[in-house]
Amino acid sequence: MPPLRHDCGEFSMRIAKDGSWHYRGSPIGRKELVCLFASVLKREADGSFWLETPVERGRIEVEDAPFVAVEMWWRTCADPFAPTPEPRQCLTFRTNLDEMVTADADHPIRVAIDPRTREPRPYVTVRPGLEARINRAVFYELVALAEPETVEGRSVLGVWSQGVFFPIDETPAAHCQAAE
Repeated sequence: MPPLRHDCGEFSMRIAKDGSWHYRGSPIGRKELVCLFASVLKREADGSFWLETPVERGRIEVEDAPFVAVEMWWRTCADPFAPTPEPRQCLTFRTNLDEMVTADADHPIRVAIDPRTREPRPYVTVRPGLEARINRAVFYELVALAEPETVEGRSVLGVWSQGVFFPIDETPAAHCQAAE
């Protein structure tokens, strides 16, 4: 029978919006220690974040997303399961903790648009329930790869990766008129 996991309540740990980790108000400077903590990070259905080991667990605060995508690589890859593999675009991101993730059906890219300012907040799923906020420079690279598509009757700009289309935003009206 597995041992019972002790619930420690609130850990005095916070992940800031910039991806830095803090304990009791002080930044954690050792990347190896942060990577260790990140390896046991989980997210509950209610949106709360927890560090969980086999023997204990504690809640932590996350200001935005627990990771930040700081680099992106574009490459051509082929679907190994297709009868005639055709090249397609694959987008791979590196997080601030050097975790690599390729956008696909299990690791979607999503862009939240502020309804008031229209400012985009882009994310890519790293692990189930855990996302990396895509930093501004990487988002500009992503937008440079964007192409128009029609999704559910709407004209949108987005990117393809591993054969999956990820909408970024509505197609600007001027772009729609130029295409006609």
